[in-house]
Amino acid sequence: MVVRLGGEADEAITDINITPFVDIILVVLIIFMVTATYIVAPSIKVNLPDAATGDEGQESSLGLTLLSDGTLYLNGEIVTEARLREVIRSERARDQEVVCLVAADRDTRHGEVVHLLDVVRQEGVARFAINIEPVEAPSDR
Repeated sequence: MVVRLGGEADEAITDINITPFVDIILVVLIIFMVTATYIVAPSIKVNLPDAATGDEGQESSLGLTLLSDGTLYLNGEIVTEARLREVIRSERARDQEVVCLVAADRDTRHGEVVHLLDVVRQEGVARFAINIEPVEAPSDR
């Protein structure tokens, strides 16, 4: 038997110390919380108009977003009207059925939205949907 100055014998450590594990998990949690805000941040802010009648969105091959300042996005990237026409032509060359989902800010001028829809139709896209923010329909009772 080994005796220390205090008179206690050496005993084997039989308990599991979970304190380092908890420390590591807390650090990982903090890192996740800080980086999660950066992952969500790069999105296009669009103030969609409200509508009570609207279908669920269809899968679309092209997502168009028109901001109130006239900026046009195609699948999240800024494009010009000429580039949009090129992309639609190349998509139609690969697949005859092209569907566009158009999201326009509620403050966008009506004429700009109509012009965008006209461009899409001129390029042969017959199926498109307008993105809205669904709301409850008012009851007439």
